[in-house]
Amino acid sequence: MGVALRAGKGTGAHSPAPGTQPCPPLALIPGRPFWTPSSRDYVTGGACPSKATIPGKTVIVTGANTGIGKQTALELAKRGGNIILACRVLEKCEEAARDIRRETLNHSVRARHLDLASLKSIREFAAKIIEEEERVHVLVNNAAVMQCPHWTTEDGFEMQFGVNYLGHFLLTHLLLDKLKASAPSRIVNLSSLAHVAGHIDFDDLNWEKKKYNTKAAYCQSKLAVVLFTRELSRQLQGTGVTVNALHPGVARTELGRHTGMHSSAFSSFALGPIFWLLVKSPQLAAQPSTYLAVAEELEGISGKYFDGLKEKAPAPEAEDEEVARRLWAASAHLVGLEMPGGASVKGQFLPK
Repeated sequence: MGVALRAGKGTGAHSPAPGTQPCPPLALIPGRPFWTPSSRDYVTGGACPSKATIPGKTVIVTGANTGIGKQTALELAKRGGNIILACRVLEKCEEAARDIRRETLNHSVRARHLDLASLKSIREFAAKIIEEEERVHVLVNNAAVMQCPHWTTEDGFEMQFGVNYLGHFLLTHLLLDKLKASAPSRIVNLSSLAHVAGHIDFDDLNWEKKKYNTKAAYCQSKLAVVLFTRELSRQLQGTGVTVNALHPGVARTELGRHTGMHSSAFSSFALGPIFWLLVKSPQLAAQPSTYLAVAEELEGISGKYFDGLKEKAPAPEAEDEEVARRLWAASAHLVGLEMPGGASVKGQFLPK
């Protein structure tokens, strides 16, 4: 399994030869190790500090068949939630649901098909949720693709912008009435530290004019998530629905399978010990999402960006209200949502 860096880069941890053990911790000061299990927990953020439970509350987690999504679903299932795993490959989703039910003994864990690269699939999923679920208390927008080739979605959007951002933008909108009816409710958007290197190119959101740069496309998609969080929070004031974005940290997940960094001999040998310290397991990387979903002390907190378990100021562009509003309008147009007052967006944003 590759190492995914939600900050926009990926590499692999050092793999020892068969039958051997990893190198022992390095020492910068004689007699004092450079890292220990406790120092690693400190660097990577540690466990969710909240012990809150959510018995009977309905939670949707996208991309929950593996990695951070699966671990988030498991953590919330342990706390008594009614968990809906929303994944592109239903067979893998059902397998993950069985794993979680078996480990937590919570039988209220279900699998549902959702392809975020298809607006049709998103609408079908949302319609089914609205019809079948009395309440939706938490929506965790976790699914993502990272540094993939220049692919496009079913509807012609650049894949990373389409899946990481636009798909969740539409899904969230379609479920807003259900979330409002279930208030107090929460939306948790997984972004990345990579958003700091992002820029919203309104003249070419879909990379149709300029040479494709997969890293820049990933950064743009994650910046869009933070901007969406900010504008959605503004619009949800007084509804009882909160929304926050987070960077979960560097995690060993399948997200980094397209980066190619895990196959680098240099990164494995030279950087392996560093990444042992910095890279989180999926279980540890799921703690921030769990925290934002359940923590009682975060009741009413909205429109914020969290780096791990701590609130932090995002990149300056992520706080630009004009950019956020403009992106909102462009996104609504792209996914076919009606804007209040019949506002329209220029056709330049439409994919070919």
